[in-house]
Amino acid sequence: MLRTEQRTTNWKLIGPGIVVAATGVGAGDMVASLVAGEKFGYALLWAVVLGCIVKIALAEAAGRWHLATERTIFDGWRSMGVWTFAFFGPYIVIWGFVYGASAMSATALPLAALFPSVPLWVFAILAGISGLVFVWFNQYAVFEKVMTVLVGVMFVTVVGLAVYIGPDLGALAVGLVPSSPDESLFNTLGLIGGVGGTITMAAYGFWVNAKGWRDAAWIKMMRLDNRVAYITTGVFVVAMLIVGAEMLSAGRVALAEGSEGLVSLADVLEERFGRIVSVVFLIGFFAAAYTSIIGVWHGVSLMFADFVGNIRGKPNRPVEERETSWEFRAYLLWLTFPPMLLLAVGKPIQLVIAYGVLGSAFMPFLAFTLMWLLNSKRTPQEWRNGIVSNVGLTVAGGLFLLLCANELLGRIGAA
Repeated sequence: MLRTEQRTTNWKLIGPGIVVAATGVGAGDMVASLVAGEKFGYALLWAVVLGCIVKIALAEAAGRWHLATERTIFDGWRSMGVWTFAFFGPYIVIWGFVYGASAMSATALPLAALFPSVPLWVFAILAGISGLVFVWFNQYAVFEKVMTVLVGVMFVTVVGLAVYIGPDLGALAVGLVPSSPDESLFNTLGLIGGVGGTITMAAYGFWVNAKGWRDAAWIKMMRLDNRVAYITTGVFVVAMLIVGAEMLSAGRVALAEGSEGLVSLADVLEERFGRIVSVVFLIGFFAAAYTSIIGVWHGVSLMFADFVGNIRGKPNRPVEERETSWEFRAYLLWLTFPPMLLLAVGKPIQLVIAYGVLGSAFMPFLAFTLMWLLNSKRTPQEWRNGIVSNVGLTVAGGLFLLLCANELLGRIGAA
């Protein structure tokens, strides 16, 4: 096969990577970074860096498959056998049901803290419906612009807060050297695995195609886009680690569990720096949570549309057609309205266990199937994996298997 002439890279074209990285970084990642800083100071900074490298390898592989083969990841999975669809079908249905409630609740928390007279559930429902309306009536170009603005808000508020607090630069440098403080294993794995790592990593190839990048000529541009995005994400997570180390560890402040911990941090900021700093942080918290709503509402709905299209014998439809398809909009509705029941009645333990098991299994599934596809004849020779890509995907797959085992043990213990 003749080598494809690469298009010139252009920084102005960066976009899909920002979308996938921002979608993957939500309230949970912010809390994980804060807790790591609170418990261990800067000692786990190296884990954030390693996490970014792992995600760069995974997202690059997903994007390269779409561009080198001009086929979607579902087309690749279908070629591997029906078992891939048997795993993914239940996963995307259960995941969407539980994630919808979690994302709406997380987005509502900062709004409820800013406007305490309004019940949390009101903001949660408004967040879900506004995401539905926005994605339903806008295609990728507008979606990317809005995501970029929200990322800017996230970055300025949270990184600005870290700079304002003032990091210990010496301790930051020491934190780049791998170390393992006592009882830090699961925090370390969580930091590595949680820097923007969700099902949306598989959506990267769809967003790349939606950008207009449809063939191997765009691979060089895609790689630049991917690296810039995850470096930006890494800086954001490091900023949260700094806040945890300087605000919480030094002050011996314990966070509330889950996303509520970010509201606890806002209270600490108000006590120490005043209401304005607290409000600015809550705005950044909202931006981070809301990017996860509209990112998932768009990206995972695209994946579902392609999943159903492959089952119906209509693979590789143009992205513009998928964005207006009944499958896309059906999944949008699934993400928005059924999860509202969970806001009212809570999450049944059986559903939570299924969600945890399938969710923790997805990332190793993604890593190892991409390795399989990109080392096979399904991929043109010049775009198959090299040593670096294979090492990156092996490390990613092994790491996520450890996280999966930890999640399974935790779910079994909780049950």
